[in-house]
Amino acid sequence: MDNAKPRAIGFIFARGGSKGVPGKNIKQLAGKPLIAYAIETARACPLIETVIVSTDDPAIAAVAREYGAEVPFLRPAELAADNSPEWLAWQHAIRWVQAQRGAFDTFISLPTTSPFRTTDDVTACIETLRADPATDVVITVRAAERSPYYNMVCLDDAGYAHLVIESAQTSVRRQDAPAVFDVTTVAYAARPAFILNASQLFDGKVRTVQVPAERAIDIDTPYDFMIAECIARNRLTDTRA
Repeated sequence: MDNAKPRAIGFIFARGGSKGVPGKNIKQLAGKPLIAYAIETARACPLIETVIVSTDDPAIAAVAREYGAEVPFLRPAELAADNSPEWLAWQHAIRWVQAQRGAFDTFISLPTTSPFRTTDDVTACIETLRADPATDVVITVRAAERSPYYNMVCLDDAGYAHLVIESAQTSVRRQDAPAVFDVTTVAYAARPAFILNASQLFDGKVRTVQVPAERAIDIDTPYDFMIAECIARNRLTDTRA
């Protein structure tokens, strides 16, 4: 790939068996299927060659095609169960593209659960990965609202609470604690070879792109969906004003 033109392929992994929010991937969010937000952002990113949806569900596939994504295969059932690691679905999709369309240098996963990402967020992940040959994967993060150094606890076997990260200091002030970040589902950029040869993201050298909280919502529950609906409708109102 050193002398070849860089190729970034966008992937959206959307299985049909969501339990937290049934039918989540094609559930209407402010009048548009949730998956459409990821597809539209990926298609608008100038660095992404094409957008491929990996799904086991024909209904999701039909909606994905309606919004301009490719669905060239249906994901095998064994890769779409409740306990199937998505990492294996990533590997399956990469192998399919390599076998059918040749090598590519950048894998981009855009989960449907983060509908408010921007093309700038996606572009930043691709460019961060390509800027450093030693980097295996780039993840998106947001500043954490809580810190394991002073306001997060775990319980011991007797049920007593302890700070998640104990400090030698008597107390740790908020301003003295190291900065910590929440991993978001805005975007993941990785080298295909790394995904094929590793078992998880943190097996490799990981860099980050920080995104603001308002773009980092991760829809996992009905409550999350309600919040996203409010945000999406407010944005529609603002654009029409």
